[in-house]
Amino acid sequence: MKRSSLAAVVALSGAAAVLLAGCAGSSGGSASGGGDGGDAAGKRACVILPDAASSPRWENFDRKYLQEGLEGAGFEVDIQNAQGDTNKYSTIADQQLTKGCGVMMLVDYQGAAEAVAAKAKGEGIPVVAYDRPFEGADYYVSFDNVEVGRLEGQTVLDGLKAAGKDPATAVVVYMGGDPTDGNAAMFKEGAVEVMEAAGIKPAAEPPGVWDQAKSQTNFEQALTSLGGKVDGVWVANDTNAAGVIKVLQNNNLTGVAVSGQDANVAGLQNILLGWQTATVYKPVKEEADAAVDVATKLLSGETPSADQKLDDGTPYIAVTPKLVGPDQVKDVVAAGDASASDICTADVAAKCQEYGVK
Repeated sequence: MKRSSLAAVVALSGAAAVLLAGCAGSSGGSASGGGDGGDAAGKRACVILPDAASSPRWENFDRKYLQEGLEGAGFEVDIQNAQGDTNKYSTIADQQLTKGCGVMMLVDYQGAAEAVAAKAKGEGIPVVAYDRPFEGADYYVSFDNVEVGRLEGQTVLDGLKAAGKDPATAVVVYMGGDPTDGNAAMFKEGAVEVMEAAGIKPAAEPPGVWDQAKSQTNFEQALTSLGGKVDGVWVANDTNAAGVIKVLQNNNLTGVAVSGQDANVAGLQNILLGWQTATVYKPVKEEADAAVDVATKLLSGETPSADQKLDDGTPYIAVTPKLVGPDQVKDVVAAGDASASDICTADVAAKCQEYGVK
């Protein structure tokens, strides 16, 4: 899915308006604040997270910020994690819908959110796609994912330049994300736009995954096919980058340009140690705050504003990502999205001191 600009505020579709009209009548269990069952359900926010393996962000940050934000907006909050299981995803949704939801906020996992969205909308409940797009959502809230890819592509170019490598002749491997995740295509779109404009052509492109161990195996096989030579690796996130870096370390390959995103602890450590060129930092609280704002406006009958839309017309609220190299690691810590104690382990302590991470 690609996104395109909207010149003005995106109006809520007629179908979504009908859904909103039915929200107050949703049936379900009791919620804090009293009132009859329908009113209680109407102030209940149901959230499903995808897993804990593809990124530590879901449990470490998204859960916390969504819980705090939604409760602060007056919702009763039910946040559950499908733990990488599509059947569990469906079961959680059924349980939440039985209790009643005023709004559902879903992070898709391998397409499971589409069926849940259909059920929710059948009950007059608006659906917000959080972080990952899927068909059937009323709104999509995420970071500007094509821009995330552009920053990753620029990371590869910056790493090649630092190593004195010509992009047009450099050996670059593409390590994308799981193609069932709608964001993965947008990350790749942005990265390819930047890299191939500079003359890069992929020397190898293993199947995309969101899995560190599989990414490590896939990259190891790609490296073998290239005779052990590589100058750069476009990697879609820090978790996969850690698998790639393990292979580079095992083969004593230094000075290789490596991208990533999420600014997780391992990624920040690898950046400080020089194994990863940079990461794309996505301040999760900004995304969570934007999603809470959309949910609140939907239930109050307001029309959330959006300046982009997906190809299927879904209004898209896009938050701006940031590029983080060694000099910016301290900024992630200052924002509260990583701790110096976690990053500055014994082998990283000297680099933390050098770059002011404390």
